Amino acid sequence: MRSTSILSLYSSIALRSVSNPVPVSNPPVIRIDNATFYRQHPASEAASNPPLFPGLTFSLLSFPKNPQCWSVISPSSTAKTTFLEVLQGQHICIPPNARSFPYLSTDDVAAKDPHLRVPARAIQYVGFNGTSAAAGGSGLRGAYLSARYESRREETDFSLLDYLKGNTSLNPSEELVASGESVKIEETLRHVVQQLKLEALLDLPVGNLSNGQTRRARIAKALMSAPEALLLDEPFMGLDPPTTSTISSLLYDLAEMNNPRIILGLRPQDTVPEWITHLVYLESDHSIAHLGPKDVVLNALPNLRRPTSLQANHKINESKFELFISINQSANPLPDENAREVDEEPSKVPRGRPGPKSREEALIEMSGVEVKYGEKHVLGDWTKNYNYEVKRGLWWTVRRGSRWGIFGPNGSGKTTILSLICSDHPQTYSLPIKLFGRSRLPTPGQPGISIFDVQSRIGHSSPEVHAFFPRELTIRQTLENAWADTFRGKAILSHENDVVVDACLRWFERDLNPAFRGPDPADPAQHKKAVKPRSHPAKQVDAYLQRDIDWADTVRFGDVSVAAQKVALLLRALIKKPDIVILDEAFSAMDTVTRDKCMTFLAYGESVYLSERNDEPESAPERVETTLAKEKKVAIAGLEARQALICVSHLEEEVPEIVTEWMCLPEPNEGKRVRFGTRGKLKMKDRKWWDAMWKG
Repeated sequence: MRSTSILSLYSSIALRSVSNPVPVSNPPVIRIDNATFYRQHPASEAASNPPLFPGLTFSLLSFPKNPQCWSVISPSSTAKTTFLEVLQGQHICIPPNARSFPYLSTDDVAAKDPHLRVPARAIQYVGFNGTSAAAGGSGLRGAYLSARYESRREETDFSLLDYLKGNTSLNPSEELVASGESVKIEETLRHVVQQLKLEALLDLPVGNLSNGQTRRARIAKALMSAPEALLLDEPFMGLDPPTTSTISSLLYDLAEMNNPRIILGLRPQDTVPEWITHLVYLESDHSIAHLGPKDVVLNALPNLRRPTSLQANHKINESKFELFISINQSANPLPDENAREVDEEPSKVPRGRPGPKSREEALIEMSGVEVKYGEKHVLGDWTKNYNYEVKRGLWWTVRRGSRWGIFGPNGSGKTTILSLICSDHPQTYSLPIKLFGRSRLPTPGQPGISIFDVQSRIGHSSPEVHAFFPRELTIRQTLENAWADTFRGKAILSHENDVVVDACLRWFERDLNPAFRGPDPADPAQHKKAVKPRSHPAKQVDAYLQRDIDWADTVRFGDVSVAAQKVALLLRALIKKPDIVILDEAFSAMDTVTRDKCMTFLAYGESVYLSERNDEPESAPERVETTLAKEKKVAIAGLEARQALICVSHLEEEVPEIVTEWMCLPEPNEGKRVRFGTRGKLKMKDRKWWDAMWKG
């Protein structure tokens, strides 16, 4: 259901063009006519300056007779973001007069705000794809990982209310505060905050917001400035389904009124909102594949509607992989301490998915955890029957070999749980939590466990790690950082560590090296082509192991795409084979092919490759045993039975198929309880477990 308050807001206040008559000429806000774009002038001697979107023709009308809502989709986050930058006026246009902004030159725009004549002011870009700016920028996330959990408030810890009003300087202008604009700001603020469900968060420091809450706040901030056009790059990534639906409805209300005009940047795996009328589909090489009405583009790209997840599509010949999954064949129920708290009957764990046994070592023990800030609960505000006894707070045990998924709405406490596990949260010291059998503080007869001991046994990839990770490190240094105490600490490496790093760089060269062109070198089919026909498999392996990976010593983390950065941080979390692997939104921003390759690597390492079937292009990829596995040259073989996995995601497609147990957290302060369950008894192509979990 579309809301009405947002409609009344923009029809009643002077927020801009709704009350103005529709111009007869109806000039477009953006007009591009047969243009080609370059990052540098084509006459320059730059080594790499390919043309961008050759022959592009595009028009965003100011007041179309029929609704015109655009979405830009691409498997490459770089191509998609570059296209949105072109619409904002960036990059060199050839010929120069092929791109113009006619509506911004009209008297109507000048009467609203003369500053809107400038395209960069009138057409605002807001990115949510995981870059430093998208993660918060300008101190929005704080100076370091644990800063958001500290109780002391600094002068620069601005509240969400200050952030939305623009009061983020220590000495704000008194003239601005006293101006008549403040009345409009207050009225706009009230409605925007209500629509995005931010009322309860206004007094919190922006650095204390969860990942999903921060995204909602940034959309609200963009709406406060009333631009003529708003370019939202992946606005739904990291949002739970209810919030996604709410924000989509809000954006439709705005787009329908052309105030502002909305253009969405989406990934191929994202659902295209029903209210979108036109699509642009970009290839990874920055060329236009399809552009036009949504129905026409969707007919040309049927898989764009909703790609089927890895677990639904990919077939595997179980008999071929006894070697890889023999250690995981035991049919284990849920651990004893969780057995009676599940909402489904405990089921056998499918082959290939390690399941915990009650006798396995407990890596994480939470015994009635409640996290509060003053009187406000953020985690554990419930009572639940555990083993026939009503207890308060979160009671949860993670044992070796377990594969957990943590789900729940934005702000339900998922990130808080992970911060307690990683000891970034200061309340870890006082709460009833044991990590690897020990508390953070000493107890009689047992010393406490230090933060360095904890974090040395955990591999962690998350939006927070992504936001703070040093951009100047090379790709090799990024992977080697797994053996360092801090992001900029010196890694202590052995020969065995170097071998594993080299193996990851070879396997993911296509995904990490921006200069790479050609088929994936990790594909076993390419191993055969690298040597003479019918050569012994050992020679194929030798040729593969001798690949040049010097590029990883020069390519910096900040120079690669967001998807490549996600891959690098995923490998950093896995490469050391830690006791606990935490993947928080680790697969977001990846295209489908890269995501599925990473999930296969998570489970099987170099032993299995997800191969496209050239004989049947429309068929799902198949998992094939690699030449490395046949020749016993595998350096990294995926998660081991002794390791535990904890995954957090809002998309079912981004939940690894090896996850078997789940915990769904309730919305805080609503009196609902946490729920536990397993998806082991359901076929992976059946989404019932996912839908039922969210419905509660």
